[in-house]
Formats: sequence, structure tokens, C-alpha cells
Amino acid sequence: MWSRVLAPGYPDHPPMVALWIRCGTMLAGEGALGVRLLGPLSVAAATLLLADAATRLLHCRRAGLRAAALLNATLLFGVGGVLMTPDAPLLAFWIAGLWALARLLDSGDPRWWLAAGLFAGLAMASKYTAVLLWFGIGLWLLATPAMRPWLRRPAPYLGAAVGLAVFLPVLLWEAGHDWVSFARQGGRIAAWQPTHAVRFLGELVAGQFGLITPLVFLLCVAGIVQAARLAWRTRDPAAMLLLALTLPTVVLFTQHTLGNRVQGNWPAVIYPAAIIAAAGLLAPAWRRLTTPAVALGLGLTLLVYLQAGTALLPLPARLDPIAMQLSGWPGLAARIDAARLRAGATFVAADQYGVAAELARHLPPDVPVVGVEQRWTQIGLPRADVAGRTGLLIRSTRRGPELEGIPWPAPVEIGEVERQRDGEAVETFRLYRVVPAGNSAIAVTLPVMGRALAAN
Repeated sequence: MWSRVLAPGYPDHPPMVALWIRCGTMLAGEGALGVRLLGPLSVAAATLLLADAATRLLHCRRAGLRAAALLNATLLFGVGGVLMTPDAPLLAFWIAGLWALARLLDSGDPRWWLAAGLFAGLAMASKYTAVLLWFGIGLWLLATPAMRPWLRRPAPYLGAAVGLAVFLPVLLWEAGHDWVSFARQGGRIAAWQPTHAVRFLGELVAGQFGLITPLVFLLCVAGIVQAARLAWRTRDPAAMLLLALTLPTVVLFTQHTLGNRVQGNWPAVIYPAAIIAAAGLLAPAWRRLTTPAVALGLGLTLLVYLQAGTALLPLPARLDPIAMQLSGWPGLAARIDAARLRAGATFVAADQYGVAAELARHLPPDVPVVGVEQRWTQIGLPRADVAGRTGLLIRSTRRGPELEGIPWPAPVEIGEVERQRDGEAVETFRLYRVVPAGNSAIAVTLPVMGRALAAN
């Protein structure tokens, strides 16, 4: 949906993922291939860049090949690479920035600072987690004796200026929209629930253990420990770089567990440098673990794909994370459209961001889909002209019976519909008949988004 309304910023994230989707759909159409196209392509490019970075930082071509294999043996890249989320461009540009710094260290050519700044700016325009890349580069310059002379030269500052110039449109958009996504993402910092910290920390570690796959996770931990020892003894610039791009993020998200859960994908930026560190392990026992780690990771990745395509494991639909995200949307749209016709409604509305976008994709192209939520006011979509018209409001039962935030008076509940996987309920939605008295600023009409293709 964002990709149909391109802008320098959005209520949740910077704009890069929307731009990537627009590019993919222009090349391959508005189906799943077009939406996701740049994800696998970016993983392929990132693999090559990470291999070259590892080769240059560790002075060993085999280490580069090991790093490439380990990267693709993680669920983070092996599965995450086909999920078009803000993490896809973030990780691609983060790895490109790491590669530019490896080239800088290998060659001493100051022009690589401009490339590093460019990629750091593009990473920030992908997801605000990229501020840790900026912080890591600054920490590396300050803490590494061999790098401090660069602080007296213009190249690092010119690189930073390039990065800021890339990010400037996002800043200007935020300034004109009450800093909405800064407030949304930054608001998590103030969370404070220390009594749950042990549980949150356990969930974080377990999540990383699964997302990176168990043996690759152990290799990453061992690699970071080895890099830390080398950095402490020698202040080796390569080891210091790997630490600067991993340990601050580890500390940040460990601290975050004092206030709230850390979603499994948030620490993803740790792993490019951690995998290079893992590829540089010297002990023969760790080296021998590389092949089993890659085999296990690829096997788990294959299992996830099989589960997504065939529901191989007999998990209940409501406990299957793949089903919760992907299953049953076309069938749900068909049931909702049938209920709309029975109710004599001329439009369908939803108060959940994602649900509204799914309906805008799957309902017939002549059925207007209205999004009803405060965040829609920050996106350049037309206000819905629904005054006096009968509509059907869709609301997940997981949100409770209270209709807070709905601007229309006296909704009348008329039934329920289910999103299903093979006849088993994944999620249940309540249906309400509404007749808006006027047009609301938080109710917008969503673009058609691929429905014309489906109709054809």
C-alpha cells in the first residue's frame, strides 16, 4: 500500500521498503513476485559483498566463502530474504556499508569513506536501527589507535555529509508530520518493566538461537569472543570494527529487555559482522563445526519453506506463525464480500492497518476499501467519501468488543467471519453495519492494489 503512495516518510518506518516494492512491481507486476523481487536479489548481492568484506578483513579467501555460506544458512536471510519488510533494505545497505569499510581498511583509499557514508544514509532511510551503524563507525574511529588519524582528515566528514544528505528528505518529512515515526519507534525506549526482564531476556536469546539457527549462533558468539580478545590485546582495526558493529547492539537490546520484549528481527544488524567473526575462528574444533552449521541451517530453512507451502507439521492454525501471517486472506475477502452484499453495504472498512491493506488487495476491484485509523492521516490518501452510505466494518475479535477510535455512530454487530486454513480458523472477525453521518479525517480510501489484475 505504501508503494502506491510514495513519500519521503511514513508513520511507522522510513520509505525505502516502499520504494523497493514499487521497483519490484514495475519490473514483475503486482503479484507476490513483484512485491518480493528485490528481497532475494538483495540477499544475493549482500552475500557477495559480505564474502569480499570477510576476505579483506581476515586476509583469507576461504574465510569469505565460509561467511557467505553461514549467512545463507540462517533463517534471517534464507527465509527473511523473501519477506519484503524494512529489514530487507536495511540489511542490504548495512552489509554494503561494512564492505565499504573493509575496502577502506584494506586499501587506505579515502574515497571509500564516501561509499560508506552513502550506504549508511541509505540504511537509515530503510530503518532507524541503522543509527547503530553510524554509532559503530564513530566508536571504531575513536577507540582504534590506527584509525584516529582519520579524524584529522576531511574524508570521514564528507562521507557523513553524503549519508546525511541521503537521509535529509526523511528528516524534512518527519518535521512536517509531527515527528510521527520518530515518536513511535523512539517511544519504546521509555518502557520499564524490570520484573519481566529475565523472561524477556530468555525470549530474546531463544529467539536469536532459532532465527540464526543454533550452530551458526554458537559460531557467532565464539567469533565475537575471539575478536574481543584480539582487539583487547592488539587493538587490531579489523577486530575493533567487528566489535564496534556488534557489541553496542547486543548491549542496547539486552538493556531493552528491562522494559519490553525485543522482537526477533530487531537485532538482525548484529549478524553481518558476527558472521565474519565466526568465519575467522582459528580453533580447529570451531572450524569443523562450520559444515554441520551450514547443513543444519539449510535444512531448517527448507523445513520452513515446506511448512509454508504444505503445512507439513500438524500445528494448530492459531499456533502456526506462518498461517497467522499468510493463510486465508482471499477466502476471508470472499466471505466479507458475501456479507457486504447481504447487508446492502457499498464499502468495506477496517480499523487495523494490515487487515485493511489485505482487503484492498483481495476484494473485488469495484468495492471501495476504507482504512479507519489515526495513522492514515499521515499518508497521502484521499479522504473517504462515505457520508450517508451503508458500510461494513471489519474488526478482529482479538481487539476486544470496545469500538474505540471508530468515528461513526451506532455500529450494529451483524455477525462474524473467519480467516481459515484448510477449514480451520486462523482468526475471527466481527462484522458491523455502519452508516457514517459525515466524512472523517481518519477514514481514507485505499488504492486498488492488484485487484484489477486478479479480476483479469
